[in-house]
Amino acid sequence: MDLKRQIELLINNAPRDGLTPHLVSAIAPVLISITKRLRHSQYYVLQSSEENWVLTTLSNRANPGLEKRVVYAFPTIQDVSLTSAAGLDPQMLAKIVPVTHILFRLVALKPVDSIVFLETPGETTHTCEIKRSELLHLLEQQIKQQQTGKQIPPNIA
Repeated sequence: MDLKRQIELLINNAPRDGLTPHLVSAIAPVLISITKRLRHSQYYVLQSSEENWVLTTLSNRANPGLEKRVVYAFPTIQDVSLTSAAGLDPQMLAKIVPVTHILFRLVALKPVDSIVFLETPGETTHTCEIKRSELLHLLEQQIKQQQTGKQIPPNIA
């Protein structure tokens, strides 16, 4: 599915609260910009039977007290079974998710520090990490830019 269609789906499926569809439209350029760093338009994400994304806690080898929580996004269904414990737990499912939807959901996933996109099928060494903090910063900048663009110039008269 192309990126334009993914954004349309996000907008169409957003709550009709008078704000969210406009917000999604406003941040769409940031979502598209980030997806250009990635190789695939959709990825498989491991989920529990309750449809919660599976978090993995990673520890720093040099400083074991330093941890981060990530969600892995896999390029193929085969990569899910090769690189995760999914095969060991029948309650886990791999669901294919459009890349813009993964990024959009990352905004609301407070316990998640990053999404780690595995980019090359069959390999675990080529990854692209999108940090939640980086995404939030870019989205804030985009929203501020949108707001200032709509202000009435002081010398309009």
